Amino acid sequence: MSAPKKLVLAVIDALKPSMLERAVETGRAPILKLLMERGVYVNDCVAAYPSVTPACAASIATGVGPDEHLIPSMNWYHRAERRYVEYGSSFQATRAFGIVRSLTDTIYNMNLSHLARDVPTVFETLDDAGVRTAGTTYLMYRGRHRHEVSNETALARITTSTMFRHAVNGPREFFYADIFASRRTGCRSQLGLPGVRDQHSGCVGAYLVEHDLFDFLLFSLPDNDTWSHKNGPQAQVVSIAEADRQLERLMHAAGGPDAFLEDHAVIVMGDHSQSAVEDRIDLLEGFADWRVLRPADQEPGAAEIALSPAARSAMVYALDEERRAELVPELERASRAIAGVDLVMRRVGAEAHVWSARGEVRFAPGGALVDLRGARWSVEGELRALDLRVEDGVLRSNAYPDALGRVWSALACPGSGELLLSAAPGYEFVDWGGADHVGGGAHGSLHANDSLGVLMWCGTGPASRDVRAQWSLRDVAPLVYEHFGVVPAGEHLR
Repeated sequence: MSAPKKLVLAVIDALKPSMLERAVETGRAPILKLLMERGVYVNDCVAAYPSVTPACAASIATGVGPDEHLIPSMNWYHRAERRYVEYGSSFQATRAFGIVRSLTDTIYNMNLSHLARDVPTVFETLDDAGVRTAGTTYLMYRGRHRHEVSNETALARITTSTMFRHAVNGPREFFYADIFASRRTGCRSQLGLPGVRDQHSGCVGAYLVEHDLFDFLLFSLPDNDTWSHKNGPQAQVVSIAEADRQLERLMHAAGGPDAFLEDHAVIVMGDHSQSAVEDRIDLLEGFADWRVLRPADQEPGAAEIALSPAARSAMVYALDEERRAELVPELERASRAIAGVDLVMRRVGAEAHVWSARGEVRFAPGGALVDLRGARWSVEGELRALDLRVEDGVLRSNAYPDALGRVWSALACPGSGELLLSAAPGYEFVDWGGADHVGGGAHGSLHANDSLGVLMWCGTGPASRDVRAQWSLRDVAPLVYEHFGVVPAGEHLR
């Protein structure tokens, strides 16, 4: 039996299907056009909820949802440590929580302590199987190979001597924003500066291809998301064109597209989408009647609630355990009254309750109704709360894809708040630094605008998208394992 082709998993952050199609139609993305034509294209791959990068990246890397990988959002309250975790909603939010604290959570703790230890990443599973793994700067990097901090450049030496001193376990070949580099390549990222990150990935990736240093490469292209936040999702053609150029660099290192695809298979995907932002939601105004825990709070023990805004999603935590049963219904009523809040979600016993202005629906796993992914549910109340309908015996929602599965997974995540809030189209929650993306774009909600992204493959995977009624981020790790004929340990992929 011949060895499988080398595989590149390219994650273009926030890749919106309609914008990819426009970039292809206008000739701005020739490599992505080639892959679409030669492979299989899915324009409605469903993100995790909340549809923010840490939760979505964890689902891509593990093949499971937040209930199992345990990364609840971009900002969340760590109950055991009685503090907020902030992964970098904005520079202003990072400053509000302390730059060192926020970067430590993002670069170290996310992988080493927050991500579930009993759920292996794609790097760990492939490392264990003897597959040569590699990765460029990506939030989820946990693997089996130890990497010390880099001292290749003067900027890296200054940073690693003051903030980043500890080794991490990552893929065999690992390159993370000049902080970690498994070998000298001559490539620079200016410590992950937006606008430079894609170029750094392209430089590293071309080097790895030229020197045949991987069987599996997670090729991260995050600048599309940054560009979209600033300029709006309708401006993505420019940043998609830049991502396309970096894919071309990989192929050029192998002698061009035809030569590259003889030896390499490719999966290209977005981790979520983006939607336009026209107005902001200030949670502090909505919860003015409660004592809210603040960043660097001088009296944290006096706080009644914690608030975790994360772009177009948010969470509310009731901190007073003795009053929790009393507080949560009051907090829910306050949440419902906030302009721009589309959905309010919470667990009530064995059920999930979802409120919208259209009504309230209650559901739980098991029952007579089957969704597009084959999960069974018992559902009561107003189906229109989540735009649900039953067609040919199957539960569907155009506005909130895979609604029940995603909401249930988010509510079952131990790090989630008592209440989960999803913003209506056009709205975004102001982060703890006072930043928003009004006039630009954002993501995070349960709505299809944020949640339906790109997934396509060439040289691997099934011959048609129709083998699944609904694709999701959780299907990517199994695609990778199947390509290499690897069976992951345990029962975490179901």
